[in-house]
Amino acid sequence: MNDTPDESRSPEPTGPTGDAEAEPPAAADGEPESPDDFGTDDSASDDWAANGSATAAAPTRPPREREWPRYVIFGAAALALLLVGATVGLLVARGTDSEPATRPGPVDVGFAQDMSVHHLQAVTMANWARDHSTDPAVKQLAFDIASTQNEQVGRMKGWLMLWGKPEEPAGEYMTWMSEPMGHDHGGESETASSESETTERTPSGPSGGQVGGSRAMPGMATEQELSKLRSLEGERLDVYFLQLMLRHHQGGVDMAKYAREHARLSAVSTLATSMLASQLPESDTMRQMLAQRDAKPLPFS
Repeated sequence: MNDTPDESRSPEPTGPTGDAEAEPPAAADGEPESPDDFGTDDSASDDWAANGSATAAAPTRPPREREWPRYVIFGAAALALLLVGATVGLLVARGTDSEPATRPGPVDVGFAQDMSVHHLQAVTMANWARDHSTDPAVKQLAFDIASTQNEQVGRMKGWLMLWGKPEEPAGEYMTWMSEPMGHDHGGESETASSESETTERTPSGPSGGQVGGSRAMPGMATEQELSKLRSLEGERLDVYFLQLMLRHHQGGVDMAKYAREHARLSAVSTLATSMLASQLPESDTMRQMLAQRDAKPLPFS
């Protein structure tokens, strides 16, 4: 027997200890690698098994956010302003009610009751114009009026709650004003509607309904005038809104001036002063806007 080793056989590679080490075959070009090469991530293994590669699934489109109706947003904002105003009113009133000398007098209570009703009609008209006018300037003015007066209503109602007084007067309006008001407003219109001269003005709340009282407050719109406002469109709506709101502001200015001078509580006179600071410039703006539309103010009565 020939004991000579076969020189054609290649010697097996040996490691440092002389043991043979098997080397795994390299992956062929273009052949996907095993998910084991990427660790033990289950998602990668699933993707590899499904698609033959370690690529992740295509990202899905996020769901579209829910869009709230505009009236819901405005309603929530109005409620928030009322709550803010009521909170401020309660805090201010608590700070002025520590001594009998600083308890509210007839002017404080009457102004808060009557001006709340007066403001609410302005908010009603402003909200209607904001939602139905197509003029950006009118819409912005209406939004500003509604926002400001809504907050002030909340403040006055907060005072009345803390004082233990009803939100509305039990009898007639304006009994807290013992001195006659001066109406130096000017700018009477030749196009005033006949109902503004012959119909008794009935105060209206946020929904346009009667809120009580046998006597009207200055500048308030009648039910007929509110119905007419709701029936108009376009520039006719804008003009009539400006006319009604300007006259409404004129009545509110007289009430605020009286409260500023005769209120017992400094918080009430301060609020009346802030009302004048906003309504007087707004009145000037509305006169200018009417002139730009070849219209005149309604007569004040």
